[in-house]
Amino acid sequence: MNRLSTAKRAQVIGALVEGNSINATCRMFGVGKHTVLRLLEDAGEVCADFHDKYVRNLRVRRLQCDEIWSFVGAKQKNASPEKKGEGWGDVWTWTAIDAESKMCVSYLVGGRDGGWAYDFMQDCASRIHGRVQLTTDGHKPYLEAVEGAFGMDVDFATLQKIYGAPTDADQRRYSPAKCIGTDLKVVSGNPDPKHVSTSYVERQNLSMRMGMRRFTRLTNGFSKKLANHAHQIAVYFFHYNFCRVHKTLRVTPAMEAGLTDHVWTLEELCGLIPQENPIQRIDRELIRTALKRTA
Repeated sequence: MNRLSTAKRAQVIGALVEGNSINATCRMFGVGKHTVLRLLEDAGEVCADFHDKYVRNLRVRRLQCDEIWSFVGAKQKNASPEKKGEGWGDVWTWTAIDAESKMCVSYLVGGRDGGWAYDFMQDCASRIHGRVQLTTDGHKPYLEAVEGAFGMDVDFATLQKIYGAPTDADQRRYSPAKCIGTDLKVVSGNPDPKHVSTSYVERQNLSMRMGMRRFTRLTNGFSKKLANHAHQIAVYFFHYNFCRVHKTLRVTPAMEAGLTDHVWTLEELCGLIPQENPIQRIDRELIRTALKRTA
């Protein structure tokens, strides 16, 4: 089995985080599809592990949270019960961003109910040092989840957008309804009304849809496996935090947050992936297959 060079790995990962699909990346660099998927899996695992270990003890004054919809295999209404058991259906990505450093503090791939909200807020609280002003939308599971994670040590407000009624059915399908106002509610603490906003995290949602083909609507580039979907998101956020220079800050979010002193290259990212010979790869896949059969 041939092993990609570090330079070629960096090219492949660079294509995946800049909005290219798996098949397009294969055509661009002459790499097999299974090779790209294996690289995505390896990179996703190390990026998720790196984020979990090192994105901690952050001093965040203003945190914005939101969730973005996508799907794996098919939309929830079109997926069969058997496929839903394999992870098909609607998938939500929860994101939390520091309004000052633009650092993605936490992300979580899963459902949208109270259990997922609780896990997401617990993870956010574990990575932040000190009191924080938190803004979310009007999604009700946030209320109990924030209280359970932060207690009274948070200035929490919700900002619910109010949309006007659509006037044309065809236009409604491809364009969002017009926002005609907002409803601000203070939930706990004393949040500064001037900084009650979800603008940065919503802009981050746009960056995700632009940077990952799996999130692009009305295409066939959506994820076919939930694990690959999660791996792509982990690689994307590592690239966003450590490798991509923010145009306004002129440094990466990780540099602004004090987690690193330089812009990471994609070659450095690839250097985190442990070297593995083909025999080790085969053994690992056999173990996973055996575990699935016994589950």
